[in-house]
Amino acid sequence: MNWPISFDDVLRARQRIRPHLEPTPLREYPSLNDAVGSGIKVFVKHENLNPTGAFKVRNGLSAIGGLTLDERKRGVVAASTGNHGQGVAYAGRLVGVPVSICVPVGNNPEKNDAMRALGAELVEEGKDYDEAVAVADRLVKERGLRLVHSTNDKDVLAGAATLTLEILEQAPTLDAMVIAVGGGSQVVGAMTVARKLMPALKVYAVQAEGAAASHDSWLAKQPVEVAAVNTFAEGLATRRSYELTLPAMIEGLAGFVKVSDAELAEAMRTLVRTTHTLVEGAGAAGLAGLMKLRDSLAGKSVAIILSGANIDTPTLRRVLNKEL
Repeated sequence: MNWPISFDDVLRARQRIRPHLEPTPLREYPSLNDAVGSGIKVFVKHENLNPTGAFKVRNGLSAIGGLTLDERKRGVVAASTGNHGQGVAYAGRLVGVPVSICVPVGNNPEKNDAMRALGAELVEEGKDYDEAVAVADRLVKERGLRLVHSTNDKDVLAGAATLTLEILEQAPTLDAMVIAVGGGSQVVGAMTVARKLMPALKVYAVQAEGAAASHDSWLAKQPVEVAAVNTFAEGLATRRSYELTLPAMIEGLAGFVKVSDAELAEAMRTLVRTTHTLVEGAGAAGLAGLMKLRDSLAGKSVAIILSGANIDTPTLRRVLNKEL
């Protein structure tokens, strides 16, 4: 297959991002190692410390930085449940590019407020993320906007890959990574960098049971679409796989696991207790997946990515009260 992005694409993305974004910390917590067990050394990449609380700001900066002058003048549109939209809005605000974000009706109100605060126009339409994508596609035709898709965009994938580039510079003896998948930008970015710098590194993916289209597509080795999603982790709530990432996941992943909402919530509580770090459901998926994989990764050094930190107050209360 033709790999969707090259290592040179990643280096160019880092050049676009570097003036605006500091590298995020990679930390080890002995109490988290104890909680995971099996002699695993866990390295935590703190993407939750980015300006928007998520790795998606890398994607936004990479994509906006790669626009032509004409595209900047016309403006961009994206579909998001929050973190991608914040990343694109943050980048647009930095360089003066108009940004419109399509969100589903009833989307997380705190994430909506954050996108508006960054200067984005919000278009609230559709029942879920996938219907919001269709709205964004319509606005491309109606207004001549440039679409910045959260997955099917090479500059977005290259931006996501920069976080793994940092990880491998910070932990050059790593054995594996366990990475959340919504559309797959993080995991394909990780495999792109690993192929060049650390071919022995094993990359595992994890997805919510209630939104398992990418997992099921990977298993079937062909696209699978589900009629609806059911998870509180909105960052993972996609109903289909994507043509730019699925073939790479089929070719390159060492494994792919599903986790329940209860397991995501438990991972969130574990992170609060052991690292005093707040993440949303999607941000805790790496740890939830690692718990599922710990027997096969016993004694290894494993990186997980905490992204993002944008959980709304009612959901946080339910998680901490063990109501999920």
